[in-house]
Amino acid sequence: MTSFPRDFVWGAATAAHQVEGNNINSDLWVLEHCKPTLFEEPSLDACDHYHRFRTDFALMRRLGIRHHRLSIAWPRIFPDGRGRANPKGLEFYARLVDEMLKAEITPWVTLYHWDLPQTLEDEGGWRVRATAEAFSSYAQSVVRLLGDRVKNWITLNEIPCFIGLSYGRGIHAPGARESHRVLNQAYHHALLAHGFGAGAVREWGGRGARVGLVHNPDVPIPVTETSRDIAAAEKLFADGNAQILAPIYHGAYPESFWRKLGENRPKIQGGDLELISAPTDFLGLNVYSGSFIRAGRAGRPEVLTLPGNYPRADLTWLNHAPQSMYWALHHAATLYKPASLYVTENGAGYEDEPNAAGEIIDLHRRDYVRNHLIAVHRALQDGLPVRGYFLWSFLDNFEWAEGYIKRFGIIYNDFKTQRRTPKLSAHWYSRVIAENRIL
Repeated sequence: MTSFPRDFVWGAATAAHQVEGNNINSDLWVLEHCKPTLFEEPSLDACDHYHRFRTDFALMRRLGIRHHRLSIAWPRIFPDGRGRANPKGLEFYARLVDEMLKAEITPWVTLYHWDLPQTLEDEGGWRVRATAEAFSSYAQSVVRLLGDRVKNWITLNEIPCFIGLSYGRGIHAPGARESHRVLNQAYHHALLAHGFGAGAVREWGGRGARVGLVHNPDVPIPVTETSRDIAAAEKLFADGNAQILAPIYHGAYPESFWRKLGENRPKIQGGDLELISAPTDFLGLNVYSGSFIRAGRAGRPEVLTLPGNYPRADLTWLNHAPQSMYWALHHAATLYKPASLYVTENGAGYEDEPNAAGEIIDLHRRDYVRNHLIAVHRALQDGLPVRGYFLWSFLDNFEWAEGYIKRFGIIYNDFKTQRRTPKLSAHWYSRVIAENRIL
């Protein structure tokens, strides 16, 4: 039987910039509209969730989805990153949460999902400590506003993306390619923001408030489940998370990692690591794909190159390796021992189109999710503290640099009319939730 615990959390996820539309004060909006840009097209009104959230939540309720992970757009609350809050932004998110609760949907709020106020980017962005300090004030404002209604909080989403891809590889806003020293300092500032965000929840979240980080680790999958290959994969996972999970869960950067950084080490002030490593309630993992690892000479990890015809979604980075789900949860639980684990994103992007009858028969997505849920169930059977699963995404939306072509939603969105149509995967997921088991 593939039944799940009675209190297992089943949900779906979105992010503000990808669904709301017209987030004009963010660095993402600026990058989308500049020339030249890596973005295929600008986000514009996205899914117009800003105006359509009531009907979206009604649809969510009809499908039986009772937990929704969403994000707050920092630039809507503080257009300049700090100072006086925008009353319209505060009022919008208060209405949004109220409508969700009215539909009996539990909100899981992410404080930062990549949309930085452009004013802060102009002042240095995540390169400078002042951005983390501004985030502290922003986080306190949001938690004070919603803490009586929201009890599940996420500080940051995917530091490797909004730091590594944004300041290292130039793929996301601000599209920069900084030195290793600047990049490492930016990573440290992001960790500080996590600490400030967790502190805001502890101070203003009220009784029952919980907080955690969402991370997207590279997932090493042992080719064989032998002690040598498992150890090699685990070592690679530890090395790959020395900059993020180790400071959060162990209170320090690993000595080997610190030596490796050399002159590129970030500047750390007194109290930083204590702030960063303050206890949290859960760790969220975004899992989409993985790489296969075997033990080479002296047990050193050897990453295998996937064949060109290995199954993938319609994005080169998203391979179909459902074992990645189990091993992400296994490695995280073994190495960092978080109190609880949640799968905060998992899904696949395709160029979906309705058939002649108007249906979207996305069996490829259904099978992708189903196989990953089998891996989640295995983790539960092994005693790992997995408490919930959020499918990415509820709606087809603005997929960052790829624009609107790559669709991750279980709800098909006609971006010309904004008409929503549940796909086959939505109806299937609805039954999984209702029966609390894999079908």
